[in-house]
Amino acid sequence: MDAGEIAGLIAAGAFLMLVIVLAVPILKLGRTVDAATRAIDDLTVRTGPLLSNVNTTVENVNATLGQVQVSLDGVNIQLAKVDTITEHAAHVSANVANLSTVVAAAAANPLVKVASFGYGLRKAVNNRRNADEDREVRATIKQRRKARR
Repeated sequence: MDAGEIAGLIAAGAFLMLVIVLAVPILKLGRTVDAATRAIDDLTVRTGPLLSNVNTTVENVNATLGQVQVSLDGVNIQLAKVDTITEHAAHVSANVANLSTVVAAAAANPLVKVASFGYGLRKAVNNRRNADEDREVRATIKQRRKARR
Protein backbone atom coordinates (compact mmCIF):
# COMPACT_ATOMS: atom_id res chain seq x y z
CA MET A 1 0.00 0.00 0.00
CA ASP A 2 1.35 3.21 -0.86
CA ALA A 3 0.80 6.59 0.70
CA GLY A 4 -2.16 7.56 -1.57
CA GLU A 5 -4.07 4.45 -0.64
CA ILE A 6 -3.44 5.02 3.08
CA ALA A 7 -4.55 8.61 2.74
CA GLY A 8 -7.68 7.35 0.93
CA LEU A 9 -8.36 4.86 3.74
CA ILE A 10 -7.92 7.57 6.36
CA ALA A 11 -10.22 9.91 4.43
CA ALA A 12 -12.79 7.10 4.08
CA GLY A 13 -12.59 6.41 7.84
CA ALA A 14 -12.96 10.09 8.63
CA PHE A 15 -15.93 10.28 6.26
CA LEU A 16 -17.46 7.21 7.97
CA MET A 17 -17.00 8.84 11.37
CA LEU A 18 -18.58 12.04 10.06
CA VAL A 19 -21.56 10.07 8.71
CA ILE A 20 -22.00 8.26 12.06
CA VAL A 21 -21.77 11.49 14.04
CA LEU A 22 -24.31 13.19 11.74
CA ALA A 23 -26.60 10.16 11.64
CA VAL A 24 -27.48 10.42 15.35
CA PRO A 25 -29.06 13.93 15.12
CA ILE A 26 -30.72 13.04 11.83
CA LEU A 27 -32.32 9.96 13.45
CA LYS A 28 -33.47 12.06 16.43
CA LEU A 29 -34.85 14.67 14.03
CA GLY A 30 -36.69 11.90 12.20
CA ARG A 31 -38.31 10.75 15.44
CA THR A 32 -39.33 14.34 16.19
CA VAL A 33 -40.86 14.71 12.74
CA ASP A 34 -42.73 11.40 13.23
CA ALA A 35 -44.09 12.59 16.59
CA ALA A 36 -45.16 15.90 15.05
CA THR A 37 -46.86 14.02 12.22
CA ARG A 38 -48.73 11.83 14.70
CA ALA A 39 -49.80 14.89 16.71
CA ILE A 40 -51.08 16.62 13.58
CA ASP A 41 -52.96 13.47 12.52
CA ASP A 42 -54.50 13.18 16.01
CA LEU A 43 -55.45 16.87 15.93
CA THR A 44 -57.06 16.41 12.51
CA VAL A 45 -59.07 13.41 13.74
CA ARG A 46 -60.30 15.29 16.81
CA THR A 47 -60.96 18.60 15.04
CA GLY A 48 -63.32 17.14 12.43
CA PRO A 49 -66.19 16.30 14.84
CA LEU A 50 -65.58 19.52 16.77
CA LEU A 51 -65.97 21.61 13.62
CA SER A 52 -69.07 19.60 12.74
CA ASN A 53 -70.55 20.44 16.16
CA VAL A 54 -69.64 24.11 15.67
CA ASN A 55 -71.39 24.11 12.28
CA THR A 56 -74.50 22.55 13.84
CA THR A 57 -74.46 25.13 16.64
CA VAL A 58 -74.11 28.00 14.17
CA GLU A 59 -77.04 26.63 12.13
CA ASN A 60 -79.16 26.40 15.30
CA VAL A 61 -78.22 29.95 16.27
CA ASN A 62 -79.16 31.18 12.80
CA ALA A 63 -82.52 29.39 13.02
CA THR A 64 -83.14 30.91 16.46
CA LEU A 65 -82.20 34.36 15.18
CA GLY A 66 -84.72 33.90 12.39
CA GLN A 67 -87.40 33.07 14.94
CA VAL A 68 -86.41 36.08 17.03
CA GLN A 69 -86.69 38.27 13.93
CA VAL A 70 -90.20 36.93 13.28
CA SER A 71 -91.13 37.60 16.93
CA LEU A 72 -89.71 41.13 16.74
CA ASP A 73 -91.71 41.76 13.57
CA GLY A 74 -94.85 40.68 15.45
CA VAL A 75 -93.96 42.93 18.38
CA ASN A 76 -93.40 45.86 16.02
CA ILE A 77 -96.83 45.29 14.45
CA GLN A 78 -98.44 45.24 17.91
CA LEU A 79 -96.52 48.40 18.90
CA ALA A 80 -97.84 50.13 15.79
CA LYS A 81 -101.36 49.20 16.90
CA VAL A 82 -100.65 50.47 20.42
CA ASP A 83 -99.32 53.72 18.93
CA THR A 84 -102.56 54.13 17.00
CA ILE A 85 -104.61 53.44 20.14
CA THR A 86 -102.50 55.91 22.12
CA GLU A 87 -102.95 58.55 19.43
CA HIS A 88 -106.72 58.06 19.49
CA ALA A 89 -106.75 58.22 23.29
CA ALA A 90 -104.81 61.49 23.10
CA HIS A 91 -107.40 62.91 20.70
CA VAL A 92 -110.23 61.79 22.98
CA SER A 93 -108.50 63.35 25.99
CA ALA A 94 -108.04 66.62 24.10
CA ASN A 95 -111.70 66.60 23.08
CA VAL A 96 -112.82 65.92 26.67
CA ALA A 97 -110.58 68.73 27.93
CA ASN A 98 -112.02 71.12 25.37
CA LEU A 99 -115.56 70.05 26.22
CA SER A 100 -114.97 70.49 29.95
CA THR A 101 -113.55 73.96 29.29
CA VAL A 102 -116.62 74.89 27.26
CA VAL A 103 -119.00 73.50 29.90
CA ALA A 104 -117.11 75.25 32.68
CA ALA A 105 -117.21 78.54 30.81
CA ALA A 106 -120.91 78.16 29.99
CA ALA A 107 -122.03 76.94 33.40
CA ALA A 108 -119.64 78.73 35.72
CA ASN A 109 -120.85 82.28 35.15
CA PRO A 110 -124.58 81.56 35.69
CA LEU A 111 -123.82 79.26 38.62
CA VAL A 112 -121.75 81.93 40.29
CA LYS A 113 -124.60 84.41 39.83
CA VAL A 114 -127.18 81.97 41.21
CA ALA A 115 -124.94 81.12 44.17
CA SER A 116 -124.34 84.82 44.87
CA PHE A 117 -128.05 85.58 44.65
CA GLY A 118 -128.85 82.69 47.01
CA TYR A 119 -126.24 83.86 49.51
CA GLY A 120 -127.51 87.44 49.37
CA LEU A 121 -131.12 86.29 49.79
CA ARG A 122 -130.25 84.19 52.85
CA LYS A 123 -128.27 87.04 54.33
CA ALA A 124 -131.17 89.46 53.82
CA VAL A 125 -133.71 87.05 55.37
CA ASN A 126 -131.44 86.46 58.37
CA ASN A 127 -130.89 90.20 58.78
CA ARG A 128 -134.63 90.85 58.65
CA ARG A 129 -135.31 88.18 61.29
CA ASN A 130 -132.54 89.52 63.48
CA ALA A 131 -133.60 93.14 62.93
CA ASP A 132 -136.89 92.63 64.79
CA GLU A 133 -135.07 91.04 67.71
CA ASP A 134 -132.42 93.79 67.65
CA ARG A 135 -135.12 96.50 67.80
CA GLU A 136 -136.77 94.80 70.74
CA VAL A 137 -133.46 94.45 72.58
CA ARG A 138 -132.58 98.12 71.95
CA ALA A 139 -135.96 99.28 73.05
CA THR A 140 -135.68 97.24 76.25
CA ILE A 141 -132.22 98.64 76.97
CA LYS A 142 -133.47 102.22 76.43
CA GLN A 143 -136.40 101.68 78.75
CA ARG A 144 -134.12 100.33 81.49
CA ARG A 145 -131.81 103.28 81.13
CA LYS A 146 -134.72 105.72 81.39
CA ALA A 147 -136.09 103.90 84.39
CA ARG A 148 -132.79 104.19 86.22
CA ARG A 149 -132.58 107.95 85.81
